[in-house]
Amino acid sequence: MAWSISKAVLVPYDFSSHSQVAVDKALAIADSPSQVHILHVLPTFIPLAPEGFPVEAIDDQVRLEYTQKALDEEFADLRYAQCSKEVMIGDPGTTCVERAKSIGADLIVIPSHGRSGITRLVLGSVAERVVRFSHVPVLVLKIAQ
Repeated sequence: MAWSISKAVLVPYDFSSHSQVAVDKALAIADSPSQVHILHVLPTFIPLAPEGFPVEAIDDQVRLEYTQKALDEEFADLRYAQCSKEVMIGDPGTTCVERAKSIGADLIVIPSHGRSGITRLVLGSVAERVVRFSHVPVLVLKIAQ
C-alpha cells in the first residue's frame, strides 16, 4: 500500500538514529519535502542549579538558538533543504500534538524507542502521549535495535 500525504507531516525529532528513520519515512510519504516538519522539543528548564551556579545563566533563548543550530547542521544535506526544522520548549508529547494541530498536519510520524519496565515508568513515553492526545493519525515506527 502506497501512502501519499497532501498536507503536512510532523516528525518529532530527538537526535536519535530512530528519529532519523522517522524523518526519512516522512519524506517517503509526503508529496513534497516542504510538507515535512521536523520538530525538536526542549523540556521546560527547572532551575535546580548547584550552589554557586547562577540559574539565570541558562537562558531559554540560548538553549533554543543552540539547539536550532544543531538541528540545522543535522539536516544540512540537500534532500532536507525544503523541510521545516523547528525547536520549541515544553512537554514533548503535548507540544508535538499542539504543533501538529497548528500547522494543519495530516499525520505525525514518530519512532518508538522500545523502552519498557522502570525506564519507561521514569522517562515516560513521548510516542504514547502523542498517540493518546493527537487529533490526526500517528504512525509509530517500531525500529529494530
